[in-house]
Amino acid sequence: MKRIVTAVKKAKRRPRGLARSVVGLQMALSGFVVEAAFRPFKTRKAAKPTRPPKTPAGKVMRKAGAAIRRLGSIPLPGTRADAAQQAPRIPAEARYLTRKHRSAAGSRGYRLYLPASRPARPRGLILMLHGCDQTPDDFAIGTHMNALAEKHGLALAYPAQTRRQNRGACWNWFKPRNQVRGTGEPAILAALTRKLMREFGLGRDHVFVAGLSAGGAMATILADLYPDVFAAAGVHSGLARGAAWNTLSAMSAMRKGGAPKGLVALLPHQAGSVRRIIFQGESDRTVHPLNAGYLVAAEMGEDVAPTKVGKGTVRGRDYSRSLFTSPEGKVLVELWMIEGTGHAWSGGRAGGAYTDTKGPDASAQMVRFFLDKSA
Repeated sequence: MKRIVTAVKKAKRRPRGLARSVVGLQMALSGFVVEAAFRPFKTRKAAKPTRPPKTPAGKVMRKAGAAIRRLGSIPLPGTRADAAQQAPRIPAEARYLTRKHRSAAGSRGYRLYLPASRPARPRGLILMLHGCDQTPDDFAIGTHMNALAEKHGLALAYPAQTRRQNRGACWNWFKPRNQVRGTGEPAILAALTRKLMREFGLGRDHVFVAGLSAGGAMATILADLYPDVFAAAGVHSGLARGAAWNTLSAMSAMRKGGAPKGLVALLPHQAGSVRRIIFQGESDRTVHPLNAGYLVAAEMGEDVAPTKVGKGTVRGRDYSRSLFTSPEGKVLVELWMIEGTGHAWSGGRAGGAYTDTKGPDASAQMVRFFLDKSA
């Protein structure tokens, strides 16, 4: 808490250094959030970083350039990318369509799941954004979201990022043009969502977005930029909008944590315009757990103290669940920190890539959060 107070005092004392003060404030707030979320777990000693061997400067620069080119795709390590090439199983009379969306901003292919119970008039729509080196089918299998959509009468849209746009099939969340309204990939995805809303007669209160890693970062961007389209967002292992502006800063934000910077940090934001449920593995080595704190701080501003914190265990995974509410008691942000989970969808299915079959079921909790009208 002392860090928060100090950051606030500095922001008041130095108006000319406002941007720097705001970033410092957000770092302090985010650290406070993550510290509170980790409190239920035992403190672990971080491994000492190994120093790279000395090499001639020219060789270092060549290796660095090659690494940067490879990292242009920002792939997810740890699980083979072709873990699920088969299509998910579809119940009788349900529909799983292959479509192409075209708009002024660009085009993308996508899969559309329509439940057998309500194929023409689904109860709601979830835009599902896969992570790097994944496909819509892989993501559908790993999250088992189709089964939940069937149970609740929801339509699901799984847009596909192309390797032409990103070598790792990642959503380009770190590019500046994809962090403002009306341009780039967010504009494509928002246009796709609006098209489906018209097709099924859905209003904004019944439309949601969820994503993993790069898809989680893009879900955050859509929630920030298009509150007129989405009522709630599910972010799994994602990052805050403005945490990076190119490949190198993206890698830094992923490995160390990234607070919103630059213009994004200074823009006014209305907390609660799009409710958020956030999942983060405590053992994630790809997206640093500190990013979960930055996500909460970016949404809640100075009011970062959780209203309620609960603890539990599911299939050997300890977790904490923190609720951040408005003065009226409305849950604006729900943060799940999961011990032992790495960079993988919590409670997912083994048939898909980047899933952890243990721990709380992120898909079920997201759907519960989305459909909770009392929130």
